[in-house]
Amino acid sequence: MWALTVAAIIERQDRFLVVEEPDKGTGLPVINQPAGHVEPGESVLDAVRREVREETGLAFTPEAIVGLYPLKAADGSDYFRVCFTGTVPENAVAIPEDPDILRCHWFTREELAASSLRSGWVLRCLDDAQAGRRFPLDLVAEIRIER
Repeated sequence: MWALTVAAIIERQDRFLVVEEPDKGTGLPVINQPAGHVEPGESVLDAVRREVREETGLAFTPEAIVGLYPLKAADGSDYFRVCFTGTVPENAVAIPEDPDILRCHWFTREELAASSLRSGWVLRCLDDAQAGRRFPLDLVAEIRIER
């Protein structure tokens, strides 16, 4: 069964907002975009806004979809990531609300490449965003069934 996840690429002056969190396997710190699982009944747009707020304390405004990324993890789990690009308030300071997030950073692409990353998705999504990949938010249709 696929686990649906979301991630956010947030750029400011050639730096990208990332979070430092403990790796679930080793406990060692790793770097990731603000990201997480979509909860049952939650839209992907609501999920990415919630994840950014929980992990950085900032309000995220999604602007476009960067891409869709399937991944089979080393443990055999299947994940499907929807990556967004967007903005946070210009002068706001990132302070995590989620106790699992150790801290937030604004890293350059080079600093990210030299870091211990949560997965290969981190640079792949960033590189796709920097290459200008943008799909409209309505690429994901939200249908609500009323009973």
